[in-house]
Amino acid sequence: MSPPRALGGAGLWWALTSLATAQGTVGPPGAKTNAAPATLSELFHAGGLMMYPLVALSVLAVALILFYTFSIRQDAVVSDRFMNEAETLIRAGDYPGLLLIASRRNECIARITQKTLEFATKNPTASFDDVREVTEAEGTRQASLLSGRISILADIITVAPMVGLLGTVLGMIAEMRTISKSINSVQMEFASGVAEALIATAGGLLVAIPCVLAYAVFRGRVQRLIAELEAAATHLMAMLSAQYKKATARAAAQRATSGTPRPSS
Repeated sequence: MSPPRALGGAGLWWALTSLATAQGTVGPPGAKTNAAPATLSELFHAGGLMMYPLVALSVLAVALILFYTFSIRQDAVVSDRFMNEAETLIRAGDYPGLLLIASRRNECIARITQKTLEFATKNPTASFDDVREVTEAEGTRQASLLSGRISILADIITVAPMVGLLGTVLGMIAEMRTISKSINSVQMEFASGVAEALIATAGGLLVAIPCVLAYAVFRGRVQRLIAELEAAATHLMAMLSAQYKKATARAAAQRATSGTPRPSS
């Protein structure tokens, strides 16, 4: 029986029948079949050599999804506790205390605050614009780190289907070579090779599709957290700017008072 030229209804039936025959689930017309459905182990071994890297990619993807679930969260970027403490210390002018608290926290906003205060402490003559540039630079770095965390998941999305496609190509090449050397049971040999190729492709898609969904969720979460990080950094910089202006005004008033001559008696 030769394959039809176009996979219409008859062609699709031929492909399914050939694949089932190769798996031992369909026999000659009227014959009974006792073959059990293929197990996961049988499908894994039937998928060829490329199933091993696909399993490794799937394990890595699951580990990353679990890690991102617990690490990419609100408290790891901007927590209400740190913001309340920072506002209180800024109003009190206790910058050393704020620097100490920021150095002990692992939040992104704490890293931004730490870099800002370290620069302001080491460069007391720097203008507020210089301090703001340091804050913006560190904020950009923290945002890039957040985005970079999920880039590995995006790489898996790209690599997994390619690995499955490679398994497809290798399976088809191997089967074509077998068919070229065989003159009997060509249909069954061809169906077996197609089954191996399709299993590898399906494995790659099974790894990639959940990763695509997880990546979309984490990408949205990262974008939201970056927006909140920018808002929090802007809020703290506004408070620091207000304190800086007050300190400048007090210093100017003191200089004016000390430079005013006393009236003669």
